[in-house]
Amino acid sequence: MAFYDLSKSERADRVSAIGNDIRQALLAQKAENVRVYYADDDTYIRKTAYVASGRLYEEEASLRPAVHTMLAGFLTDDDFRVRQTAINAAGEIGRKHFEEVRTIFDEGLQDTHHAPRNAVIGSVKKMGEVNPIPVLAWARQYLHHPDKEIRREICHGIELRGRKHPEDILPLLQELQHDHTARVRGTLVHVIGQIAYKKGCLLKVLNHLKTWENRQLVYDALEEIVDVHHRYRDFAALTQEEAARMVDEHYPERGQANRIHR
Repeated sequence: MAFYDLSKSERADRVSAIGNDIRQALLAQKAENVRVYYADDDTYIRKTAYVASGRLYEEEASLRPAVHTMLAGFLTDDDFRVRQTAINAAGEIGRKHFEEVRTIFDEGLQDTHHAPRNAVIGSVKKMGEVNPIPVLAWARQYLHHPDKEIRREICHGIELRGRKHPEDILPLLQELQHDHTARVRGTLVHVIGQIAYKKGCLLKVLNHLKTWENRQLVYDALEEIVDVHHRYRDFAALTQEEAARMVDEHYPERGQANRIHR
């Protein structure tokens, strides 16, 4: 029976049972007993497993070597779901202990399957939001990686931190302003838009963009900023009209020909 086919109380019991099974498996050094959860077809079972793994790492220091050994071993598993779940577990750990799991993300970025790589992006988002200094320092080293997909994934991964603290990620985004790959440029413009519509962020973004050299990319980003205030109008701090007015006040040199019409 799928996880969410269970009643609320049954789900709670299932979560507790999975956590206990993982703890016992780690104590007995039987990673294969954890693998069954990491490979489960049900997304929610896998999530329960990686959250439990992260919690055990945080709460029981004596289990940390066993958890780390298990996750490192799972990175070479034939099943992409096992590798994906291992990276997500490392993401839980990295919210406080990033340096202890950073090599897992180094390996995850090189995975041949998109699901583990997406788990790296998701993990960087949640880690960077609460543990930005080591996570952003790690991310920076990949901004000029020869693989365009890695550059794009890192750009996407640092987005969440920027929604509350754009000043933390704008210098990193700036390093991508001359990237010639369309997918990377598209993601860069998208991320700028995503951080600009949050409360208190637009002014910081507009001021920082004035220091960028690639003016065409800046103007593309300004288009996206105004457009995103319409697409996310139920969540944006400003109306589209207010955002457009602020953009025009800060970039009058665009003139009437470049003015964003809506």
